[in-house]
Amino acid sequence: MDYRRFENHYVIRLDRGEDIVTQLKELAKKEEIKLATLSGLGACGKVTAGVFETANKTYKSYTFDGDLEIVSLGGTITSMKGEVYTHFHISISDENGNVYGGHLNEAIISGTGELVLTVIDGMVEREFNEEIGLNLMKFR
Repeated sequence: MDYRRFENHYVIRLDRGEDIVTQLKELAKKEEIKLATLSGLGACGKVTAGVFETANKTYKSYTFDGDLEIVSLGGTITSMKGEVYTHFHISISDENGNVYGGHLNEAIISGTGELVLTVIDGMVEREFNEEIGLNLMKFR
């Protein structure tokens, strides 16, 4: 990973073999980023994404392997119990143009990843909501 900061934006290049989620968590820790939004694109060889099943409050995950283009990547960085909390979604397309997506668990770069992280002045904590079964933003 390599990156540069321009005011409140980080322009990030991810390299082959790097995981998007892992690299962004490390960047947020290193740069002490408490609140940010993400956008990006690139190419992956493996992506694990999922959907939250509201009835039973669990995630169902799928793994995709092959030549995959990131059509869209977005999300937020917040905090939970003093730790970096990432919440990213991804849409990917395969060699036939089929598009898949969901909540991002892992995405291993195969070519490159081009991301922009926009830092927001402030901090938003997450708190587990028993009724919904998710870690929701908590505004204090």
